[in-house]
Amino acid sequence: MSLEIKVKDAAGKETGKTIELPASIFDVEPNIPLMHQVVTAQLAAARSGSANTKTRAEVRGGGRKPYRQKGTGRARQGSIRAPQFAGGGVVHGPKPRSFAERTPRKMKAAALAGALTDRVRGGNVHVVSSFIDGDSPKTKDAKAALAANTEGKKVLVVLARDESTAQLSLRNLPEVHILDWGQVNTYDVLNNEDIVFSEAAIEAFIADRTEQEVAA
Repeated sequence: MSLEIKVKDAAGKETGKTIELPASIFDVEPNIPLMHQVVTAQLAAARSGSANTKTRAEVRGGGRKPYRQKGTGRARQGSIRAPQFAGGGVVHGPKPRSFAERTPRKMKAAALAGALTDRVRGGNVHVVSSFIDGDSPKTKDAKAALAANTEGKKVLVVLARDESTAQLSLRNLPEVHILDWGQVNTYDVLNNEDIVFSEAAIEAFIADRTEQEVAA
């Protein structure tokens, strides 16, 4: 069983063509905890993990014993770069690390299907035959095409890999986030109000997902 979505043109009018949306991708029972887990893992993997502090072995100086061991009445010290001194090393400070979490491919696919289902059921998924006519980028025309097809304030636009003209036309719009169809992910689907696929992009996306399901 599958759903259908109507393809519209840049003016927001129906072209008479429909795209079948496989139920296994666009009509599943959303698993909220799973989607939360996948989004959390995705955000964690995006962290740079580059914070770095120097230990007493790494800070400059401190090679000489600051004063003799006995007879001064002070606590014995071996280096002025020990943690208790100003300019000394840091104890248990952060070091470069990876925050990435292991997320199995099937979990990612299930979470994405749940997110797409939520958007489809809310009427927030749209398909446009083409954003731009011709080979010259035109931001004004692309913005008008987007406005004719969605009222969302934050929009995820999914394009095919050869739609460079549309990508160039849309990339300067602050309310638009652009992805290649192979980059569609749970976080970006949930982080945007509406999703607008180009006709070529949704066909490629469905074909790829169906192929992955068959292979699995």
